[in-house]
This record gives sequence, C-alpha cells and structure tokens, in this order.
Amino acid sequence: MQNTLFKNISVVNENKIETMDVLVRSGRIEKLAQNISVKERVKEIPGDGLHLFPGVIDDQVHFREPGLTHKATIFTESRAAVAGGVTSFMEMPNTIPNALTHELLEDKYLIGQKDSLANYSFFMGTSNTNAEEVLKTNQFKKNICGVKIFMGSSTGNMLVDSEPALHQIFRNSELLIATHCEDEKTIRKNYEALKQKKPDLQPSDHPLIRNTEGCYLSSSFASSLAKKYQSRLHILHITTSRELALFRNDIPLKEKKITAEVCVHHLHFTADDYERLGYLIKCNPAIKESQNRDALWNGLLDNHLDVIATDHAPHLLEEKQPPYEKARSGMPLVQHGLLLMLHYYKQGKISLEKIAEKMSHAVADCFLIENRGYIREGYFADFAVVNLNEKTTVTPENILYKCKWSPLMDMTFSTSIEMTFVNGNCVFERGKLIDSSRGSRLTFAR
Repeated sequence: MQNTLFKNISVVNENKIETMDVLVRSGRIEKLAQNISVKERVKEIPGDGLHLFPGVIDDQVHFREPGLTHKATIFTESRAAVAGGVTSFMEMPNTIPNALTHELLEDKYLIGQKDSLANYSFFMGTSNTNAEEVLKTNQFKKNICGVKIFMGSSTGNMLVDSEPALHQIFRNSELLIATHCEDEKTIRKNYEALKQKKPDLQPSDHPLIRNTEGCYLSSSFASSLAKKYQSRLHILHITTSRELALFRNDIPLKEKKITAEVCVHHLHFTADDYERLGYLIKCNPAIKESQNRDALWNGLLDNHLDVIATDHAPHLLEEKQPPYEKARSGMPLVQHGLLLMLHYYKQGKISLEKIAEKMSHAVADCFLIENRGYIREGYFADFAVVNLNEKTTVTPENILYKCKWSPLMDMTFSTSIEMTFVNGNCVFERGKLIDSSRGSRLTFAR
C-alpha cells in the first residue's frame, strides 16, 4: 500500500471547499493541513486545478451476480463504478438465486471480497415467506447494510405483498429497511386498461402504467408501517412530486427515521425523452412528466430527499427492445452518476458541496457507515479526484459496463474523473484501471 500526499488540492467536504494538503498513510487519512511535509518517501500528487471529493457511496446498484453474469458481474461493474468516482456500493438481492437466505447472502460477500475494486455491502432480500430468515440479520447488523423489500414488482420476481409478512419485518427488524414502492394493484389495473385501448404498448405508456398514484399509495403505506413500529425506513428512487410530502426537512438527517433517495436518471430525464430513447430509459419506477423532475430537484435541494444514487441496472441491448412486455426495466449508470451531477453543477443547478453531501456524507449518515463518506483524519482514504475543466465524452470505447451501452451515449461532460482511491489505493487514473487491489466490506455503527 503506497502512502500519498496530495499537495494544494481543493477539498470538497462538509459544506465547504478548502485548498490544503492531504496525507494518506496505511489506507487512511492521517493529516489535513496547509503545507504538510514528510521525511519518508511518499507519492506526491500535485492538486493545482483539481478537486478532491469524498468517494461516492452508491446505495442502490444491481451488479447481477450470481446468475445473470451475461449482463454484468461484480468485477466488471465495480470497475465501472471506480471509473466514475464511486468507492463504495450497496447491491440489491434480486440476483439468481435471490439472496433470501444468509448462506446465499454470504456467497455474494465472498464474490465481493474476491472481485470488487470498490468497497461493498449487500442487502438481505425478502419474500412473502422468509420473514424469520430476514430477522436473523439482527444478529449481523454491523456487517449488513439493510433489508430490501420490493413492495412493487420489478426485475427478479421478488414482490412482497403479504401484509402479515410486511408487519412482521417492520415490527422486528433492527436494520434499515429499504423499499421499492409501487402499488401492484394499481400497476395491473392501469396495464389492463391500456391494453384494451391499444394492444401494442409504447415506451411512453410506461409512466401511465406505473403512475404517480401507484407510487404514492405504496410509499404512504410503507411510511405508515414505519411510523407504527418506529422502524428505520429508507424509500428508494422517489419519482413524484406527491411523495415529497411524506418526508421531513425540518430536522437533521441523523434524527430522521424515514429517509428518501432520488436517482440521477429521474433528475435528468423526463417523459419527453421516451420519443428519443424509447425503451433504453424504461425503468421502475418510471421516468415521469417534467413537473415531477422539477419537484425532485426542489426536494433534493431543500432536504426532503436525502441521498442521490444511480440504481445501476444493466441489461443487454437486445433485452431493451420491443414489445413492451419483453423490454427489460433498468439502465446502466454507475460510471456516470457523479459526472451527471457535475454537469448540473456547471449549469448552476447544484453546488459542489451539495453533491458531496448527497452522494457521500448523507449516505454514510443514513446507513451509519463506519469511517467513510467524509474527508476526515482517521477515516478511510476513499476519494474521487475531479477536474472541472477536462471534458469526458461517453463512447463505446470508454464504457466499462459489461453490457457496453449507456442511455447517455455521445453526451459530452465538461468535467472528468481524474483518479479514484479506495482505502488509499489508486484504482483508476486518467482513463486507466489499476485492478491490483480490492475493496473492503463495509461496516455499520449499529
């Protein structure tokens, strides 16, 4: 492990930007100060013109392994992650087999230990019948990021619609409960009604089927369960203006029992983009009308929405083709999430400090991740080094997803990820991966 000294770099951290030196030794941040000098040999990195961000922590990705490795693997997608400044991820249980037992969950951790360039954690999956198994996670709450409940159907057929099972988990889980919230009855009713009118559904029908009402009914039900049992609830990928009223912005994040995530694609695309991109942007919950995107931005900036994620969900291009029923939902985004938020910084939409807060600090606070998410002395040296004046164009040659496509294809960002450090190891530098080291299993202060 090489010790590193960043000289005269602009550190984006804890609601301020300061130019300073940063000394990394043995994988952790040893010192933050002006004009640091050391006697021993270290790798010195000139920071002039560069910004040092805490590494992005993506709390929702689908890396597909085991069982769907024709789409992605933990190795390939963690490479894409670090190329995008993501140093830690939390991966979902709808793999094959579904991660519904502790034995299957630990199998994924073994793959992460062997193959992941980024730090990793994996959610415990739920079904209508495995509540007792899910609640065993209470014994391992320091080592598992949370419990995932699909309260609406999505890729993987893990819908949980048994109210007794939901009550049992919300009543007894000591871990954070992360939910995908869409009301299944509403989705089915909307689908049947549209099919009667037009047998051949189009991409633009997706937000009509998975509509605002369906999202709100499910999110409000999850919130009511959390309030009843004082559960720790985290609702993923909010897409509607109506849902914002379910969340508070009048108390600090660390005091919230119910928190919310917004994803980069819901901050970027609108329903108008179906005409141009078709099923490439089909995802669950659906991308909706522009007024919802505007409300999501407002909710993010005023702290009704707590964290930004990607919901990275790769499929092969041939799996994204019509008809509607066969076109898979989800898109690959983990390599470009930070770049996309920096794009909106350049447009004056969000500050650099807010990006660091919502993509790093708040995620660490939300999940109680130990010693990560901030640039602080004693914390692990997880960094994204950003050049705000170097362009990046999304091309087939530089996409690292195994599926080799992106809904952002040919988009040129006016910023670049210069380097990424995980536990003090440089794993990506100026377009080149350095895959000689591996990330670590995340731990949680519970």
